[in-house]
Amino acid sequence: MKENKETILSDNARDVQAAKKNKVKASLIDRLALNPKRIDGMITACENVAGLNDPVGEVIKSWVQNGLRISQIRVPIGAIGMVYESRPNVTLDATILALKTGNPVLLRGGSDAIYSNLSITRAIKEGLSQSGLPETAVEIIEDTDRENVREMLTANQYLSLIIPRGGAGLIKFVVENSTVPVIETGVGNCHIFVDKDANIAKSVAIIKNAKTQRPGTCNSVETLLVHEKIAPALLPSLKSVLKESNVEIRGCGKTSAIIDVKKAEEDDWREEFLDYILAVKVVKSTDEAIEHIQQYSSGHSEAILTENYFNAMRFTNALDSAAVYVNASTRYTDGEQFGFGGEIGISTQKLHARGPVGLRELTSYKYIVLGHYHVRT
Repeated sequence: MKENKETILSDNARDVQAAKKNKVKASLIDRLALNPKRIDGMITACENVAGLNDPVGEVIKSWVQNGLRISQIRVPIGAIGMVYESRPNVTLDATILALKTGNPVLLRGGSDAIYSNLSITRAIKEGLSQSGLPETAVEIIEDTDRENVREMLTANQYLSLIIPRGGAGLIKFVVENSTVPVIETGVGNCHIFVDKDANIAKSVAIIKNAKTQRPGTCNSVETLLVHEKIAPALLPSLKSVLKESNVEIRGCGKTSAIIDVKKAEEDDWREEFLDYILAVKVVKSTDEAIEHIQQYSSGHSEAILTENYFNAMRFTNALDSAAVYVNASTRYTDGEQFGFGGEIGISTQKLHARGPVGLRELTSYKYIVLGHYHVRT
């Protein structure tokens, strides 16, 4: 990656230029674009993952039963197929995590990042060659025809797992058409609830971070719920701060009675905007906030901002999303931020992995059973 940095940036510029020509919205171009700092971050991710303990071969547990020594041992899952959109860093993130866990990987990125993905893959293969590993441990499908994805999704004799990363349409297509097992990395309709006992200034800072740091990511907040007792004091301050980042607020009737905003429609509560847009609803209680999230959430990440311990515990116990926060930004739902060294996606399902999918989640296990000519009676 270091040796090919300039080439990768040049190829990425071709993808970005094409996206601008096609009038792709700015937040999605931000997901696509690489710069020297982001390349350096990708290199650091390589170094971090290299420094992590190899989970393969780990003895999860071991015991004696019927005179047999039974050990549960961590093993690779097998060949992994990645189907993803827009973000060329996924090409590297998926590769280093798969290789660290002994899994070969087949990459299929989107047409919008084709030059970036091919350039990064060439660098990866060069690194594999220099390290003595087979270059074929990582392959990329160069043809962006969607029929190739269909073929990939039914390649059960070759692939052990499919992981999709992208928008709702891509994920739905993969889940509905794959005969290969899928880890569903879900859409991020993330919520923040500001309780009546929250600190206003600190809450505004968290909401700004969760919405504006990188709005094109799945862990950015899309819907804000505000307790009616704190709304009159919080919303004007929040509007002023978000205005600096050109965030469009779409509010319920109670929100509109406090600040002048665009009216929120029913679809806004379900939407993953991936843009500088925030849906805001004023609620009567913690329970109403919980009920709203249970109805509309995609199961990704939710947060409560409060100094009331009881309400915080009520919120965390009632919601079953992959990550539930107290007084922290939803932007922390990330493998690197969780100390995993990186992640191959954020799983919103309950089997086999949930939340950031790191090294352990890319392994399975088998049982090694040691006997002394045992027969069952």
